Amino acid sequence: MEMDKSGKKRILLKVGSNVLTKETHQISRGKIEDIARQVAGLKDKYEFVIVSSGAIAVAKQFVDLETNGKEIKVKQALASIGQPHLMRIYQEIFREHGLFTAQCLLSYSDFEKEQSKINIVNTINVLVDNNYIPIINENDTVATDEIKFGDNDKLAALTASLLKADLFIIATNTNGIYTKESIKNKNGKTILKTADISSLKNEIEISVSTHGTGGMVSKIDAAEIAQKAGIETWILNGLKDNFIIESFSNKIDFTKIIIV
Repeated sequence: MEMDKSGKKRILLKVGSNVLTKETHQISRGKIEDIARQVAGLKDKYEFVIVSSGAIAVAKQFVDLETNGKEIKVKQALASIGQPHLMRIYQEIFREHGLFTAQCLLSYSDFEKEQSKINIVNTINVLVDNNYIPIINENDTVATDEIKFGDNDKLAALTASLLKADLFIIATNTNGIYTKESIKNKNGKTILKTADISSLKNEIEISVSTHGTGGMVSKIDAAEIAQKAGIETWILNGLKDNFIIESFSNKIDFTKIIIV
């Protein structure tokens, strides 16, 4: 990992709904507290940009909307209800650790326009230079790609590439990617390190996570986007306390998708 001009390494951390809810039906303030504590502890060496799912999960705590067969539209409405609540939780908890946060809502179409890409980079760099942690989510009220594609994994990878992150961390609800054999035997053996994306695709079982629309397929696709941009991806278990710090000291098993 190269140092940026501030001497800090840039980490793009993607946190999925399953991690934020700790696999329940409610956002876990304790999990956001865990993330804030780690970011505060690492801020002298690393700068963080966070891509966070969870807006729909938050909204479901407050409202029960009629679907009438319009599921995507209802999810967009839930996202617009939940997003301000999600940001408020981040803001309150991060502030307790002396950290400032800023909301950035992005759409996939933003990555297709040169001027939009320049604007994203400039805005996020200004925020980070002024010690604000950007909390990014997809602008679900105008786009349906996150709901269709997979729990912000692709959005996070595109953002990591655009911002020239030094490391892309995907926090999920497993200890990285397991071998197919170990999944069959129900004893989850983690693939610790590889540069071979196609071999990973071979190993994974098609599964979709409970709250998110992800699963491992979208995580490996995201890692492939990052790898093409020369960024290493770590897929690790965000349900564990201290998961970022423990991954740095190799105290937990997780998957590293390296650059060759």
